[in-house]
Amino acid sequence: MEDLPPGFRFFPTEEELVSFYLRSKLEGTRGALHGLIDRVIPVLDIYEFNPSDLPQFAGYLCRRDPEQWFFFIPRQESEYRGGRPRRLTTTGYWKATGSPGFVYSNNHIVGVKRTMVFYTGRAPNGGKTEWKMNEYRAIEGEATSPQDISVVATQEFSVCRVYKKTKTLRSFDRRPIGDIIGSSSHTFQQNTMPNDGRHPQDMTSSRRGSPPPTERASSSADSSSASGDHGTIPSQAGGLGSGIDIEMLPGESELSLQDWEQFWSGPN
Repeated sequence: MEDLPPGFRFFPTEEELVSFYLRSKLEGTRGALHGLIDRVIPVLDIYEFNPSDLPQFAGYLCRRDPEQWFFFIPRQESEYRGGRPRRLTTTGYWKATGSPGFVYSNNHIVGVKRTMVFYTGRAPNGGKTEWKMNEYRAIEGEATSPQDISVVATQEFSVCRVYKKTKTLRSFDRRPIGDIIGSSSHTFQQNTMPNDGRHPQDMTSSRRGSPPPTERASSSADSSSASGDHGTIPSQAGGLGSGIDIEMLPGESELSLQDWEQFWSGPN
């Protein structure tokens, strides 16, 4: 399992991160897959570490990836008491930037995305670094518009993507066109299942779609959606996965700042 083929890259879309990986983790379903998912995206309190230390704790599919790393973040005790998460490390802090965005699946909102930047030192005089993070939280059910989102207690886990800001397109902005290994459960098993003969019976379908494809990096045509940290990724963009569309909130959001803080921090 550790002997991945040359050029193998872990390319989950944001829809897949929320609808498949995070939902499966939160709901405790897909029992036979649970241990596998933890190997792909491990549970880690990333705020206990400095960003440069995080790659060594990444899952086996992206441990050697030079660009991005994924983790499930456990809910902090302060959040259980209705407080805000503590995002301080020994050398700095994570600061939210911009407005929250939505993660769509089949034209329905399934999650909320928050982008953060790591600063060294202490606020308000910290120094901005090239380290960034997208944190994703699932909403209750699905919503067709921002007004329909239920502001509920924070779940036990969120999922994050940690990466370093560069002047070039990051790997999740250039998913290969036409080089998808497969969206079937057979392909998913072939590329991610341990070589011990186990074959989970409940991995053939997702409550919101098929298991996410894994892809090989391609040196040929690359997708150049250049989504950056905001904006919209067209659902028809080649190689980006079906039904995905990330939309940032407008300046005058239908949801108040207090509502968003409640969604992100849990009820008082």
